[in-house]
Parts: sequence; C-alpha cells; structure tokens
Amino acid sequence: MCSQQAVHVAMTLDFPYLRGTMAAIFSILQHSSCPENIRFHFISSPSSTHLHETITSSFPYLRSQIYSFDTNPVSGLISTSIRSALDSPLNYARNYLANILPPCVQKVVYLDSDLVLVDDIASLAATPLGTGTVLAAPEYCNANFTTYFTPTFWSNPMLSLTFSGRNACYFNTGVMVIDLERWREGDYTTKIVEWMELQKRMRIYELGSLPPFLLVFAGNIAAVDHKWNQHGLGGDNFRGRCRDLHPGPVSLLHWSGKGKPWVRLDANKPCPLDALWAPYDLLRTPFALES
Repeated sequence: MCSQQAVHVAMTLDFPYLRGTMAAIFSILQHSSCPENIRFHFISSPSSTHLHETITSSFPYLRSQIYSFDTNPVSGLISTSIRSALDSPLNYARNYLANILPPCVQKVVYLDSDLVLVDDIASLAATPLGTGTVLAAPEYCNANFTTYFTPTFWSNPMLSLTFSGRNACYFNTGVMVIDLERWREGDYTTKIVEWMELQKRMRIYELGSLPPFLLVFAGNIAAVDHKWNQHGLGGDNFRGRCRDLHPGPVSLLHWSGKGKPWVRLDANKPCPLDALWAPYDLLRTPFALES
C-alpha cells in the first residue's frame, strides 16, 4: 500500500453510496491500462468498516485498505447546508486525508462515489502539480464565484480580502489530485478547520464542505482538463433535474447534485445520461433487472 509507483485512490465508503462506490471502482479498473498498479484507500465511519468486505468479495484481487474515520471532532464543526446529504461528517473526510492515510502515501487521487471513469486514471494521477502547488482539479472560471459565500462574508472588509491577488475560480472537490507531503508540510487541515470554526460563529457560506477548500486553495491550484470532471449530472441541489454533458471530450462522468443515477433507475425515472452509469452498476436490485 506504500508503493510510490502505484496510483493511490482515496474514496469514502458508506451504505447510501455503496452502489455508487462499487460502480466507480469497476469503471476505474475496466479502463486502467495497469489495474494491478492501483491502490484503493477507503475511509468510513467506525460503524461502516464492514462494508469493505462487500468491496473485497466483489473485487477479490483489489489492493485496498479500510480506514476508520472518527467523525466526532468534525461533527461539531458542521453547519447546516442547503442539502442534508452535504452535512454528513464523512463528506468532510477529504479535509483529513493527510492525517488518515499512512505517511508513506505521498500523492493521492481523491474521488467522490457518484462518478464513473471512461479513461485511464493513471493519466489523471500524472497531472503535474508544479512547484509548491498542493492540489490539482478542473477549474471553472465562468462560474459566479461570489455566490458560494454569503453577503456577510463579502461585506466584511477583512474577509473580503481573502481572495485579493488570487485569480480565484470555482473547482469541484469531488475530483482532486493531492500532494499529501506538501499538504502535511503546510498543515492545510488546520487552515480548513479554522474556516469551519469561523463559519460556526458567523455564517459566511452555505454549501457544505466545498467553501473551506475554495477559501484555502482557490486561485492556487494546478489546472486539470475539464474532461476529468463532467460534473453536475445529478442536477442542482434542490430538484436534481436532468442535465446534458458539457461540450468537449469526456474522461469522467460525475453525478454531483441531488439526483443519483441508482436512485433514478430504481424509481424508473432515469435521466438520459444515467444510461452511461448503468453498465457499471454491480449492485442493481432484482426489481431493476426485471424492469
């Protein structure tokens, strides 16, 4: 699990998203030129570590490790967001990867559980970070960056200077390449936690675990081609309406948003693009098979 030549992948593991996690793993292995070179690091709450048995029984040759994430410390830092699923303590495990994973793991690809790859993950893992950059992710500079923070944030003279001198753009934290050595050296977990502590005192953002990442890293990340995160396929955070692909090539399909493909397929109300996720669904129910 400490191989520096391997591609290290970190994902969270819980029951509501188990079906998505299984599909993501299957897609990664299917499109990898060297699947035996991938190491999976799964993070779960103490009550869900048994789910690793489901993974290993389905993928008996998978090289993987399960890590128990103590959710108590972060639970007291979580503020209610616009969608309850975003308030899960496990959703904040990405903040603590440098502490959870062994020190020998120097670089990791973090992935959400509601996505599938249709390209070789080694290409994503090989993203150059440059000198001093901690993480890489696709940036979306056309998005209205100001909407991710409250009027309280922007009206405060000190807080509004946070992004001064930074070409800050929105990026989605569901697909990131992270240099864990640089993260540890810069103690970035503490920086993120400090913003979460401020959020508890004065509401400066609305959207779960994303804004602290933007506050710490936006404008200081390495760029990744947009094909590696065709995000938003789950629709918005309120209704989860169907969406089309963004223009351009596709290496990763990401159902971020309220609508999840396995839920819509089971309800016989799939969106057109859910048909691209279905071939990787290893845990579909008998009802779904009959229908």
